[in-house]
Amino acid sequence: MTTRRSLLATGLAAPLLLSAGITPLRAQGASALGLVERREFAFQAYQTRGGASLPAVRTGYQTAGTLNAAGDNAVLITHFFSGNGQAFGQAAANAPPGWWDSIIGPGKPIDTGRFFVVASDSMANLNAPDRWTVTTGPASTNPSTGRPWGMGFPVVSIRDFVEVQKRLLDSLGVKKLALVAGPSMGALQAIEWAAAYPQMVERVMPVIGTGEIDAWLGGWLDLWAAPIRQDPAWRGGDYYGQGREAPLRGLTEALKLVTLHSRDRGWAAQFTRRAAEGQDPARRLQDRFALDAALETAAAARARQSDANSFLYLVRANQLFLNEYDSLDAALARSQARWLLLPSQGDRLFTADYAAELLAALRRAGRPVAEQRLTGEQGHLEGVTGIAQASEAIRGFLA
Repeated sequence: MTTRRSLLATGLAAPLLLSAGITPLRAQGASALGLVERREFAFQAYQTRGGASLPAVRTGYQTAGTLNAAGDNAVLITHFFSGNGQAFGQAAANAPPGWWDSIIGPGKPIDTGRFFVVASDSMANLNAPDRWTVTTGPASTNPSTGRPWGMGFPVVSIRDFVEVQKRLLDSLGVKKLALVAGPSMGALQAIEWAAAYPQMVERVMPVIGTGEIDAWLGGWLDLWAAPIRQDPAWRGGDYYGQGREAPLRGLTEALKLVTLHSRDRGWAAQFTRRAAEGQDPARRLQDRFALDAALETAAAARARQSDANSFLYLVRANQLFLNEYDSLDAALARSQARWLLLPSQGDRLFTADYAAELLAALRRAGRPVAEQRLTGEQGHLEGVTGIAQASEAIRGFLA
């Protein structure tokens, strides 16, 4: 049975791109869309792409605009590693606008006067402790035991995220997607959509994306996860019991790694080589530099809003990107869409090489493709903080 109910949005935790972040990702002030209602979609009996069975799946989502009678003016926005579906509008009166609010709304590049825009929370969402993020993952209750799944939750992939989104869109009456777009892990989902449902997807816009999680990137992902596994409080993923401490130390270290990896040198220059306030690293080994202290403070705060097991499951989902195809070329050969790539010039995570390889693969597949490089000092994060610089390219792509 499919159910949908409104979610009170007050207190929705602000998601941060792949990281703890140091500065806010979203502009302050009111959104042109105003308050956007958060809802829940649920369905029974899901079989993962790996062959495991889940008795039920729940996901939070939000929409803006109106679906036309043909059901073909929909836009799907897919989110990044540590994000959720609050991509546009405001969850509460005093909340900041969604992470892509600068390009989604009335009269904006993704015009809600023209398009029906949908964004949802992923499975195994990192924000599982946030009561307003709706997700099914290792922190969810296993109905057969009455306890959280923990490491008993089945492995899920980027393709599983797509399949849950497909069921949500079917329930909303969507027949065709005028656009699938998202940054980082959202770009991976957009590419999976183009391969999995080629006749349904007209345009694809991967932002700060890659066409491949190769061995090098997979190795980095494993390094992100390592501090969690090494934290004694992790207990093999069994830390949800009453009186047990969550592995916050390991999760903090993981988020520090991801934060710095997703930034560029230009961003770090603001800290210079100065010491943290009141400390002297030249005299005491335990004292910190300003950058180290800032990373620690922000990551520790973010860890308290996150679930360590979900971090591990998201790492594996990313490592399984396009794993059902023999190659990137085989996956892209299925696409019938037009493409706009928006890589970041200073990306240290999905580097310029990866963007160039995706562009070349799309050209080999004979797909219409354009590219605009994002510039700025935020590195990988330009795909969120600097997305407005691509406004005209996005308007032209959707014209």
